[in-house]
Parts: sequence; structure tokens; C-alpha cells
Amino acid sequence: MFKVGNIISYQEMCSEEKTSLQKGMNFRVKNNLSIILMSLRKNAPYADKIEEGGRVLIYEGHDVAKYKTLTQDPKKMDQPMYLPSGQLSENGKFYNAVLNYKRGHQEAELVKVYEKIMPGVWSYNGIFKLIDAWQEKSSNRKVFKFKLELTNNRIKENVFEIEHNRLIPTDVKKEVWKRDKGCCVICGNNINLHFDHIIPFSKGGSSITAKNIQLLCAKCNLSKNSKII
Repeated sequence: MFKVGNIISYQEMCSEEKTSLQKGMNFRVKNNLSIILMSLRKNAPYADKIEEGGRVLIYEGHDVAKYKTLTQDPKKMDQPMYLPSGQLSENGKFYNAVLNYKRGHQEAELVKVYEKIMPGVWSYNGIFKLIDAWQEKSSNRKVFKFKLELTNNRIKENVFEIEHNRLIPTDVKKEVWKRDKGCCVICGNNINLHFDHIIPFSKGGSSITAKNIQLLCAKCNLSKNSKII
């Protein structure tokens, strides 16, 4: 079970979710949870954003699939609400969930979020509540935007447990990864890594500077936590 800040590979992510995550948007694929894959890299295909000190994610919907018969550039087409079959697209499913939430027909959709930091390196960003959705104009086409708010919950054996969450900005994650050379700063291990606050957030430590973030493996992270009073 991943915790917020865990550094993982694509294979580990798929193994955790017990499915091949080939799409960026995956509506209710496990334990009635949805999953999205995001990226804030310069060459990312969609304009995702983090706001409000790392507690809100503005996630862009996805384009028309590149069917073999498609002659037009998907980036010049409106992002679809429906598939050619008439069924809701992933955009449509997420959008419909927001409408049902706003109408009081359901609780806010819970969404697990994974972020691509760089090729081969992913980070688990936690569980978000899907609270809003809209369409807006972008380069002469319509795109979907989804607003998600970070929860203070994680899931363990299908039970929600309280966990203190703060997202570390992507540029800080990249700086720390390069500075610490992808290894635990204590033992040099390069597996089961985690972005760790040197001074815990609960004790006033910052999430927005690389000076307060380091790479620790699971063993060293547990050892450090056991010493914090």
C-alpha cells in the first residue's frame, strides 16, 4: 500500500492497482475508486496544475483517441463527452460524477492520483475528491477541466485512515531526486524510496523547498519516524 510521496515505477503502479494503466483517466477501476495519471512536466500533453498550496489539482480532460481512421489532429478537436459508440468517454464519466455530486445524488468521487516526475519515475500523490468540472476554450477548441481537492485519507484494507497530506511541488521533487541521485541519503538504497520532510510538516517544516525534503528508503524512513517525539 503506497503512501503519499512514495516513488515508484510504472510497473509498480500497475501492480498495485492490478491493472494496466494505459489511459490517463480511469473511472472506477478498483475498490470503486477512480485513478488519474498527471504530469506537470514542460512536455506534458495536458495542462494540469496544482493550486492552493498543493491541496487542489486542476486536471485537464483527455483528447479524442488516435483511431487509425482519424485524419484530424486530436489537439485541434474538442475533447469528447462521448465515444463514437455513444457511450460516455472517460471525460464524460468524470463530468457526470461531478453533476451527480452537485445534485446531491452521491458523495464526491474519490480519485487516486499518480504523477509522472520524469521518464521511469512516478510519485503517488494521494486520494483526491472530485468536486467540480467545466468546459473552457483553449486554442479554438473545448477542453474539460476537473477540480480535485486533496483529502486527509488513505486506504488500507478498504478502510479509510487519517493521514497528514501535503503535496510537494514537482520542481522540488525533481531537484531532490537529482541532488540525492535517486538513493536514500542514509543507507544509499535505491528501492522503496519516499520523499521525506526533514523537519515534519506538523512541526513547521516546509513542503515547498528542497532544503527540507530528502530521499529515504522505507526502512530508514520508519527508523527516523520512530525517533520523532
